[in-house]
Amino acid sequence: MGDWAAGQILPDIPRFYTALAEWLSCLICMREAVRRYTGWKFWGIAAAAFVFQSVFLIFTGGLKGPLWMLCMATAVFLMFCFLRISCEATGLDVGYACVKAFVLAEFMASLEWQFHCFCYYGMGWESPWAGFLLLTAVYGGILFVVHVIGSRYISETERMNITGRELLFAAIIGLSVFLMSNIGFVYSKTPFSGGYASDIFNVRTLIDLGGLAILVAYHVQRLHLRAQHELESMEMILHNQYTQYQQSQETLDLINYKYHDLKHHIIALRAEESKEKRNAYLDRMEDEIRNYEARNKTGNKVLDTLLTSKNLYCMRNGIALTYVVDGARLDFMDVMDICSIFGNALDNAIECEKKIEDQEKRMIHVTMFVQQAFLIIRFENYYEGELVFEKDLPITTKKQAEFHGYGLKSLRHTVHKYGGEVDINVEDNWFGLKILIPI
Repeated sequence: MGDWAAGQILPDIPRFYTALAEWLSCLICMREAVRRYTGWKFWGIAAAAFVFQSVFLIFTGGLKGPLWMLCMATAVFLMFCFLRISCEATGLDVGYACVKAFVLAEFMASLEWQFHCFCYYGMGWESPWAGFLLLTAVYGGILFVVHVIGSRYISETERMNITGRELLFAAIIGLSVFLMSNIGFVYSKTPFSGGYASDIFNVRTLIDLGGLAILVAYHVQRLHLRAQHELESMEMILHNQYTQYQQSQETLDLINYKYHDLKHHIIALRAEESKEKRNAYLDRMEDEIRNYEARNKTGNKVLDTLLTSKNLYCMRNGIALTYVVDGARLDFMDVMDICSIFGNALDNAIECEKKIEDQEKRMIHVTMFVQQAFLIIRFENYYEGELVFEKDLPITTKKQAEFHGYGLKSLRHTVHKYGGEVDINVEDNWFGLKILIPI
């Protein structure tokens, strides 16, 4: 077994095997992105990409040295094009997925061909069927393991949102792995070239495996840091909502004191000389005060404060905010959770309405009621333009897309804490956010 490759010049990996590995790796790495096409359209594009990749690598199989390097760079570019055409993702996201797919393909092809040469030269397996079964077993086994491991870290609600620095780091890893694992085949007189073909095979496979492990570890660490940052951002949003509530409560207490003093002023004025117009004016002032007090009492002091604060802000920005809510139904809910749900939902709606030029169309409506065994909270606001959704959340128009949607995520997290669900829909220029919480 130790002499199976001694003194032999073993053939390099067939180009078709390399093309197949690269194509399969692209397919497995597409799971983290939303596909642009589905069904026969997607598989038509995939089939064309496989044919093009195979033909290109087969017809450039005789190139050596720098030309071979250029050929492999072109093959990576074809992988990038396949991913870019097939996925709804940014160039940075596609580039990151392409690096992972390329390193995975290098490992798959190297390991399978090392087994193939061992079986052919060392054990005398010359049957084409044995080679086909070995190819299927190795490629299929590696892809299965990658699928099982990757399934634990694929987010169902998030984009990859790769930054330029993250892509650069991944690209350095991929390039280093490729050069270190293949330099012994391209040039025979280097510190990394082996004396026997089997030595080079072992080095190439082990380096590819090590590079793949480093990329996986980096990817897991990146997701962990991103999740930690998201949690911190959601907690900050929740804290800010609660802080806003406290500040609003202080402001409203001051307003109520002023209205209370105003009542005494009215009583004093009535003691003065009675004039018909003055009395009519004073009556009108009293009605306004009573309307103010009644309109902002929902049965829950926290909700009263929050809705009044948001309504005052809406009035300053020409937004019509109406609500019909039974605040007493929220007695089971924590103060900060009430601030999170109503504060985040209203902030998102207000942000949307401020972009509408026609102030008569700036409308927000909130309703809350109990139906059967569910507390139903509905937020509706008028919108203009086109909303695009990705995995249940509207795609942001903000410049820093990697930090988008934390308000809605915080809201959804709070609702899930009470066993509820959040549903978002759009119809006839109305954006609807519906919350169902069992009670």
